[in-house]
Amino acid sequence: MRKPRIAVSANFFYPDTARAAYPPKTLMYAEVELQQWLVAGGAIPSLIPPLPDDVDLDDYLDAFDGVVFSGGADVCPRTYGEEPLRPEWSGDAKRDAYEIALFNAAMKKNLPILGICRGHQLINVALGGTLYQDTHTQREGAIIHRDGVVYDALEHHVELVENTVLSNIYRDNLKDRINTIHHQAIKDLGADLIVQARAVEDDVIESVWLDRPNCYVFGVQWHPEWIRDAGMLDPNLIRAHFLDHIRNAMA
Repeated sequence: MRKPRIAVSANFFYPDTARAAYPPKTLMYAEVELQQWLVAGGAIPSLIPPLPDDVDLDDYLDAFDGVVFSGGADVCPRTYGEEPLRPEWSGDAKRDAYEIALFNAAMKKNLPILGICRGHQLINVALGGTLYQDTHTQREGAIIHRDGVVYDALEHHVELVENTVLSNIYRDNLKDRINTIHHQAIKDLGADLIVQARAVEDDVIESVWLDRPNCYVFGVQWHPEWIRDAGMLDPNLIRAHFLDHIRNAMA
């Protein structure tokens, strides 16, 4: 059997005259460890560019077996019907539009979808949900979920909801530690999303699953690709669940 081909949503640098390389151009990029994590699971990841107007996204996705929505910049509050409360929380509306089009096309083709951090939040917004623009200031009792200095070494405990897809993946090991590198979080759930896990310390939603027949849409707010500590929630079980589902569909 050939290796699964995974479409990965891109991050973007927009034109910047202070930049030495391609200052008037838009650049797309990927974080290396996410790509390596997918490769280590036996997949072939490929970044998906915004397509020219004469290229059909549905046709383009015929070459892929699944889609990963990656982490990165904030989702723009305007994408879920709010005005940014601060300029620095304005997010990336262009990326939102690009990823929501990709999400809708993947759903139409019934491609399995995995969302990581921003990707988890993007799934919620694409399905009509909303976010806390800044969890710590908008949700009473919220802990700090992002520290720019500590970065992916920042951790908290997570509790998996019993009798869910995620608890089945971890065979009812319902409490463990994860990394945390986000300041937005799900406020109102999108249509048909079921909560899979919450932060122990403040009850923030950390994982969702789309409850629709013959559909695989799974979001986690942490970065499994950055977990190296054997004492934390095993990141490879999430990857295996996603890729094994794809392999079974390919068989």
